[in-house]
Amino acid sequence: MAGCDILISGTGGFAARIAFDIAATADESVEVIIAGRNRERLNWLRTAANARAALFGKKARFTTHAVDLLVPNASDEMLAATAPRIVVQAASIQTSQVIAQSGNAWTQLVAEGGLSATAVFQALLSSRVAAAITRSGKPVTLVNCGFPDVVNGMIRAMGHDVACGMGNVAILSNVFAGSAATPPGADLKVLAHYQNLAAWRRRPEERGGRAPRVWLDGTEVEDVYGRFADIQLTPEPVIEISGASGVPMLLAMAAGRSWGGHVPGPNGLPGGYPVRLTDGTLEPDLPDGVAQAEAIAWNASFEEENGLVVSPEGKASFTGLLGDRLADHIPALRNGFFVGELEAVCEELLQLRAALMKR
Repeated sequence: MAGCDILISGTGGFAARIAFDIAATADESVEVIIAGRNRERLNWLRTAANARAALFGKKARFTTHAVDLLVPNASDEMLAATAPRIVVQAASIQTSQVIAQSGNAWTQLVAEGGLSATAVFQALLSSRVAAAITRSGKPVTLVNCGFPDVVNGMIRAMGHDVACGMGNVAILSNVFAGSAATPPGADLKVLAHYQNLAAWRRRPEERGGRAPRVWLDGTEVEDVYGRFADIQLTPEPVIEISGASGVPMLLAMAAGRSWGGHVPGPNGLPGGYPVRLTDGTLEPDLPDGVAQAEAIAWNASFEEENGLVVSPEGKASFTGLLGDRLADHIPALRNGFFVGELEAVCEELLQLRAALMKR
């Protein structure tokens, strides 16, 4: 079995952005397999990605593998058939477009309680893929794109490895790096939780709440909203940045090169951090004077106030307004659940989502 360098699991907009940007930027040979259940969509992604690689004169090659990850044992069979070194898990039963949708009781609950309402849905397929990697016993690097600030902690609590996610903190680090307020060549480091993104979707004069922490050349920026007032995100998922953000890292992983940047959920940590990739291992690369425990506590505090927290023992608990809203519908969730119960809790929440989307 020849295998591949990178397996992209998923065929939605996020997976497409990853594939298309690999195609446009790969200077070293890289074999990519795109996996999903929609064969027509797979055929298009393969065709377009190979065309883009030819167009830009790059060294990426794309093939496909048809799989429905909701079928029992599908994750194990996908890994056996594709033999990847890196898995980019971008398939989910919850579309990210929920942040820009309205008009029913489910989208209202997400808008009021926060995106962690969808964390269990995001975790379902990613946890299955992670478990299959563990069962395979092979050194496969998992990059989970489904709500990594929170879900990666759940995957780790289940006893599986996860390298990191993509987007979120990397959205902010890259828009700040591209801002007119950042001197060319400045060393920029950002601590950010996914909850920090919402403010940048509003107009500059409407921004408030806790800002991400930003350092330029080792000095922390005091007024982040003021300094980067030129930045504006769309109300919809910013896939043009988030899907692209992990591509340089993936290509470095595939080629065995070092890399530095920003990722959410490195090794299951909550929130997002500056990191460095060395010898295939990602480690936080924090500004001088910032202890790792301080950075983790800062990121963890967001979900502790409102969201979903996972204890070292694997207990997942909904907190704040989100906890109240969900417990109104499913009282048993007031006491949280153990990550080993994820599949059953997911089924309960899917039934709730279906009922609320009719209201």
